[in-house]
Amino acid sequence: MNLLDTIAAVSTPYGKGGVALIRISGADAIAVADKIFKARSGRKLAEAEHGKMTYGEIFMPGESDSIDDVMAVAFRAPRSFTGEDTVEISCHGGILVTRKVLSAVLLAGARAAEAGEFTRRAYVSGKLKLNEAEALGDLLEARSESQLTLARGGMKGRLSDRMGELYDDLRKVLTGIYAVIDFPDEDLSEMSREEMESEIGRVAADVRRLADTYGTGRAVSEGIPTVICGRTNAGKSSVYNRILGYDAAIVTDVEGTTRDVLRETAILGKATLLLCDTAGLRRTEDKVESIGIERSLKEIDDAELVLAVFDGTRAPTDEDVELAQKVNVSGVASIALINKSDLCAEQSSELLSLCSTFDKTVSVSAANGEGFDALAAAVEELFIDGDIDIKKDAVVTGARQFAALNSCCELLYRALEDMRCGVSLDACCVGIECAMSALGEVDGREIGEEIVADIFSHFCVGK
Repeated sequence: MNLLDTIAAVSTPYGKGGVALIRISGADAIAVADKIFKARSGRKLAEAEHGKMTYGEIFMPGESDSIDDVMAVAFRAPRSFTGEDTVEISCHGGILVTRKVLSAVLLAGARAAEAGEFTRRAYVSGKLKLNEAEALGDLLEARSESQLTLARGGMKGRLSDRMGELYDDLRKVLTGIYAVIDFPDEDLSEMSREEMESEIGRVAADVRRLADTYGTGRAVSEGIPTVICGRTNAGKSSVYNRILGYDAAIVTDVEGTTRDVLRETAILGKATLLLCDTAGLRRTEDKVESIGIERSLKEIDDAELVLAVFDGTRAPTDEDVELAQKVNVSGVASIALINKSDLCAEQSSELLSLCSTFDKTVSVSAANGEGFDALAAAVEELFIDGDIDIKKDAVVTGARQFAALNSCCELLYRALEDMRCGVSLDACCVGIECAMSALGEVDGREIGEEIVADIFSHFCVGK
């Protein structure tokens, strides 16, 4: 990827639509566009005002027949998304016409953009911090209001601003330490050793609190690995379909209908569930069904949330008891779902006693949707911190950010312990410098090229 090239790509989905957008970015973007765009006014884009749309036609280089009527707008560096000269061409949204306009742009001298290259250029030019670019990726993938809220907060710089404050706090401590090291007899530091220790401890605690928001951020953005399990005909697949909002799993009265693990991503309240439906647990001689049951048991071991479904119209069976025991031993977060509440208003004391061993118990009806709002609330209580306001607070949403904050926190606590034990400031200084580097990884102040390339590789080509 040569970031000095002028690049181009279609920035809207291919298909039938009113408008498609072709974006060109780079030092020669306006010159490339002027080779194929003829304004009805006769003026070239090079003469057009910044950000003002111009009506005209697109031609293949060297041809006299136009491809389409378009609107073109030039954005001059640095007042563009990428920080470079950029041209955006809006043509009609058919697949063929869009491809022909892009082909004309490429023949005029642009290179086809790689995945995420526009956003990467925005990062390189300082238009976006790395975590803001990641938030943009989250925005494009958002499927719920909560995901959209977190992504918008990230793009507005809530996390970046908080990182900047913590980074500056550590820099002040280091400045004081450097002053003591370089001029030991001059008393130039504004902080005593005790004040340095206090400040390092405070910053470490703040970093820890910020890292802890990842539980909520992950539950909303990335999703919670969740398994639906239970004995045959308890209604697992019906629960699965109800959470998804459509019939993804086959539901019949025949025991053992579900034989393999089905996977989908679902939104439940504020939380995102990486949901899997599993084969019903029972003793069987059927070889295929037995394999499905083994996979069900493994899914429980790998999950972070178990939704154990019980038939509320019947007393618990041996399979129900064994399932409860396995979930309890696993230590995973668990919710007992007493299904078929539409058929039975009261459950047996044995079933209620069994369900009391789970973290939460919710009565639901997969048939009519009763109780699923209570299920969403139960999941939120287990995985989303009610003290966090996702509309206002800085929230960590990515594993990379969380790992960097964890590393920073550990390094700071180690440096603090060294200072309290009387270790020389020279040695303590190294640990604090490493902590600052770890902190800088969150918003891209200090990060390796391979990590940057991996982040932007997940973006679509037009972004």
